[in-house]
Amino acid sequence: MIDVLVADDEQPALDELAFLLRADERVGEVLTASSGAEALRLLTERAVDAAFLDIHMPGLSGLELATALRGLASPPAVVFVTADDAHAVDAFELRALDYLLKPVRTERLRRAVDRIAETERPADADEVLPVTVGSAVRFVHRSDVRWVRAEGDYTRLHTDLDAGHLVRIPISELETRWADAGFVRIHRSYLVRAASVTEVRLAGAEPTVWIDDAALPVSRRLVPLVREALIGRSGP
Repeated sequence: MIDVLVADDEQPALDELAFLLRADERVGEVLTASSGAEALRLLTERAVDAAFLDIHMPGLSGLELATALRGLASPPAVVFVTADDAHAVDAFELRALDYLLKPVRTERLRRAVDRIAETERPADADEVLPVTVGSAVRFVHRSDVRWVRAEGDYTRLHTDLDAGHLVRIPISELETRWADAGFVRIHRSYLVRAASVTEVRLAGAEPTVWIDDAALPVSRRLVPLVREALIGRSGP
């Protein structure tokens, strides 16, 4: 099954395209967004196989959104949906898989889904998360993240280069996604890269691990697992 996202700031067009996609037996989940910013947020939380993007959206346009999505570890195939063909060259310079003109015909949409189904995209070993910094989008590589802290519905990614970036992804999801990349849950609010830990103090009333000058608390119930994962690991 092909999971997709549809982004369009015009509600009737958004509803119509989502309806047509759901009628295709090859399409699984259909996510919808009424702006480019909302679409970017959804795609940092949930991977999809393809994104159907209106080009003319206020704020983050479809072209700008497609550029941002190229920084994801497994970027979705991009299909532009627009009322004119003025941006066709720009679209294909961004390696768009297809370019649909409104109103979208069912037969033409099925051919676009055919292309999605036939496309194989290589996986990237290093996940990249787009984060918003003011009016710009910055890409944070998982390999640059040293530890993660939960902050309500968000998590803050800490690297060597800055004070951290907030992403709307639960820390429990990052724990699952990044377990094979050497990240260890040490506390309900903290996830650390094992190779970044410089000191471990698990005895006493306040178990702690250190990443340079940052002291991070360890949950007492997790001490045995943390000890095995950090002290028992090989390498630096």
